[in-house]
Amino acid sequence: MNILRRTLSLSLLTAALAATGLAHANDIETRTIKFPSASNKGHPQVMGVEKFAELVAAKTGGKFTVKPFPGGTLGPDLQTVSAMQGGTMEMTVMNASLLAGNAKEMAIFDFPFLFSNTREADAVADGPVGKKLLDKLQERGLVGLAYWDLGFRQIHTTKKPIARADDFNGMKMRVIPTPLYVDFMKSLGASPVPMPFTETYTALEQGAIDGMTNPLLNILDGKYNEVSKHLTITNHMYTPQAVIVSKKFWDKLSPVEQKIMRDAAQETAVYQRKVARDEAAKVLAELKKRGMNVIELPPEEIAKLRERSKPVLEKYTKELGPIVQEMYAAVDKARAAK
Repeated sequence: MNILRRTLSLSLLTAALAATGLAHANDIETRTIKFPSASNKGHPQVMGVEKFAELVAAKTGGKFTVKPFPGGTLGPDLQTVSAMQGGTMEMTVMNASLLAGNAKEMAIFDFPFLFSNTREADAVADGPVGKKLLDKLQERGLVGLAYWDLGFRQIHTTKKPIARADDFNGMKMRVIPTPLYVDFMKSLGASPVPMPFTETYTALEQGAIDGMTNPLLNILDGKYNEVSKHLTITNHMYTPQAVIVSKKFWDKLSPVEQKIMRDAAQETAVYQRKVARDEAAKVLAELKKRGMNVIELPPEEIAKLRERSKPVLEKYTKELGPIVQEMYAAVDKARAAK
């Protein structure tokens, strides 16, 4: 009798699991997702897009096809955001601070010298503050899924090297087109030139700008070493990248599909961050090998940059409101958890 009961129970369980699997499958439709990015194929940003595509295909049984469009082929970052809000683009990944025009609090990621290392940045991004910032995007037709890594920003210039804080004086520096970044560069004595990332190589080559800031990954990927002689290591800002989805597209997804997308983006974050950070160390060695003049800005000069940026921090602390203190508290907590 016990054997019969166990056999019957096992049969019922198997049937229930099969029914659950069928229900799960019925919740997944065949979809194609355009996923543009500014970087070129082989860059860790694009490798993240490719890993995400692989995971989503596996989790949906091949029903979701994610098509990468690297190299800014579908337009600059902010143009793709507009397309997503209009429902003609499904998703993208971009510098989180570029979304400040949609959620002003995102500008906090442009606060200079906010994080000391990537461990702190990950803890904050993956914690309540990072989630709160992504959630604010929904009001503007965007859904945030995760943060990937682009690294700490450095300075590269065409002719005049940046070896002291005073060397910024009068330099035409391309900046991310956000108000905080413009103000930060002004505070250093430079002349900021807001410009889409996709236009910067030509601007350096033609002398429209004297230099720009970039994470190490972007310098080699964009071949900026061909048009910039000098590289100064400042680590003045950390650049997390937000993986975002069009809310118009998101709202068409079933709860099962939404969970697959979110899980895949967050799983990819673990992979992408490691790839990005491993690659950044290799890039620095390669740039030196290719003849770039690499300067480590001394601590006393970094201290001058920090001091000059204080009025900018004060201004945006007032503008952004409570999120600033929440961010600082989260950073302090991460810093203490060594």
